Amino acid sequence: MVRLHVVECLSFFFLLALGLPVAQATSSHNHLDVSRLLLLNPSNLQFNHENGNAGQRSRIPLSTREHWMRRANAALAELSSPCPFAAFATVIVNHTDTDSLGEAVCVGVNSGSSLGNPTLHGEIATIDRCSETLQSPPYSLTPAETLRAFRDFTLYTNGEPCPMCASAIRWAGFRECVFGTSIETLIRLGWNQIDVRSSEIFSRSSRLPTETTLISDVLAAETDPFFSWQFDSDFPCPEGCIRGESGRCVPV
Repeated sequence: MVRLHVVECLSFFFLLALGLPVAQATSSHNHLDVSRLLLLNPSNLQFNHENGNAGQRSRIPLSTREHWMRRANAALAELSSPCPFAAFATVIVNHTDTDSLGEAVCVGVNSGSSLGNPTLHGEIATIDRCSETLQSPPYSLTPAETLRAFRDFTLYTNGEPCPMCASAIRWAGFRECVFGTSIETLIRLGWNQIDVRSSEIFSRSSRLPTETTLISDVLAAETDPFFSWQFDSDFPCPEGCIRGESGRCVPV
């Protein structure tokens, strides 16, 4: 039987009154854990107080989040094109570094078409790259150390992780996952998507040994345009690109 503590009841009904979504997550004691509520823009923090890192996570300013989301967007031109069709890009950051911004460990973009591997979405391609990077100089970690290192990292991606990528993020045990454009927006723009939100994947992963904070809609006004031109011929191409004869945006 579900048991609600007084503070949990008050928080629960307060959120319902405001129309805020409540993540479906329960603790091992089968009561509603208010520390796992999914909030709205742009600090959609799924606080995990029992983890001990929630305070540190919540202190990272929005300006820092936006810096790394822009870094993910910039990876498109660096690693692919300023206007690739599948414009999904990711940067993995170590916020435990002494630098106030954190340290970029690796960046990557959707590589499914270029490498003929349909699983290489931006997130998984970047996780693969990180595994190689961390086991090479200057890090030179062992495989076991590499797996442990992911638990200190934040993954920034300009598009909400699909169910496959969200599951990979949870299995890796990332400290945080931060995304820009939502699956809901991608579907509205014409993208084929599995209509399961990251928050649902995260809420159903409570049996895993780690917790991952989910933060949504960061800099969506800047990430959305990268996904808006593909199915709308009237939408402007990204900077550095023009409409080609095929109707697709191509680099100038």
